[in-house]
Amino acid sequence: MEILEFISKAVAAFLAVCYCYQFLYIPVALFAKIKKRRLPPSKKENNYAVLICARNEENVIHELIESIRQQSYPAEKITVFVAADNCTDGTAAAARSCGAVVYERFDMRLIGKGYAMEFLLDCIKQDYGDIFDGYFVFDADNILTYNYIEQMDRTFCSGYDIVTSYRNSKNYGDNWVSSGYGLWFIKSSVYLNQARHTLGVSCAVSGTGFMFSRRIIEKQNGWPYHLLTEDIEFSVANIAQGEKIGICADAVFYDEQPTSFRQAWQQRMRWAKGYLQVFWKYKSPLFKGCVRGSFSCFDMLMTTMPSFVLSLIIFASNIALAVMAVAKGENPFLTMTTLLQSLFGAYLSLFGLSVFTTVTEWKRILASPLKKILYCFTVPIFQATYIPVSLWALFVNVTWKPIHHSVSGRELLAKNKTAA
Repeated sequence: MEILEFISKAVAAFLAVCYCYQFLYIPVALFAKIKKRRLPPSKKENNYAVLICARNEENVIHELIESIRQQSYPAEKITVFVAADNCTDGTAAAARSCGAVVYERFDMRLIGKGYAMEFLLDCIKQDYGDIFDGYFVFDADNILTYNYIEQMDRTFCSGYDIVTSYRNSKNYGDNWVSSGYGLWFIKSSVYLNQARHTLGVSCAVSGTGFMFSRRIIEKQNGWPYHLLTEDIEFSVANIAQGEKIGICADAVFYDEQPTSFRQAWQQRMRWAKGYLQVFWKYKSPLFKGCVRGSFSCFDMLMTTMPSFVLSLIIFASNIALAVMAVAKGENPFLTMTTLLQSLFGAYLSLFGLSVFTTVTEWKRILASPLKKILYCFTVPIFQATYIPVSLWALFVNVTWKPIHHSVSGRELLAKNKTAA
């Protein structure tokens, strides 16, 4: 029993030491919000390609392209490219009708966004050469605020070759699942990436809503990122090579979150498996970066490390202690009480962070005041379900599966027109 108690306490202490630095990000991000420094307009008008990989997205892709057409940035400097990836609907026709350049891909062997990105960039290079200064990446369900590209361009011209942005949600208020996603992405944008940016360390790309320069794509000779989470692989690979990712918090985009727990389970299984893939593939260069003194490498090592396994060790140790107490005729309630107190403490911590994020980002969250308050209580529960999801992902074969999108962004497009 003493060994189990030692293991439980040692693992808990290890987790606390490894991740306590992220709590320091909170005051840093608050300081950045108070002392916000606006970048001046860039003197050069860059030529941008917008990359959209879409699979059966005819219901929403026209709204994304319309939001791109509404941009305050010069329209002649923006070219929209769509990879209609294994589509069986009218995605290609819908994108073409909106003025996008469309390439259709049919390959049921190499499935995933990473392969579609590689295909699209290869097509652009072959047909257009090296005329673009930078490349934006969006998912078909995204909607951009009217000055998104203009704001990103300012950060790009300030010296960052990779820039991510503020990820918000179209359907935050739908239910406890969509709000769980939505608040996590908002918190990551502000209290992770904005803090990293302020401290001068690298941010991390989150799936969509980011850009990179021509130099980055030339350096990698295309898009060699094909793991289940190609976004974090892209981030980790570049950080390990010494690149620094910035964020433009003034560039806001909206995307659609799943509302079905079953769909959320499948998607997060892919994320969990993908994070494991990234950790095993890049752990060596990240460790070497840590030895060289790179805090960004340490940060990414902690981000990709399968910490849920350590959490399960703590949980299993406490359960084993309770069982052993029963076997010896002792009272198991002391051990179980300690475990329940730990679980309640974890819930309170996540609840407090949810409340704090909701209050500080209140105006940006698209939901009624009642729902904003209500979902503060459910977000910790949703986030806790990531532990069994991650555990299950260890033992099953996870493949990339498309997420169905149908939420309209007409109100956001109307706001763009009004703001412009």
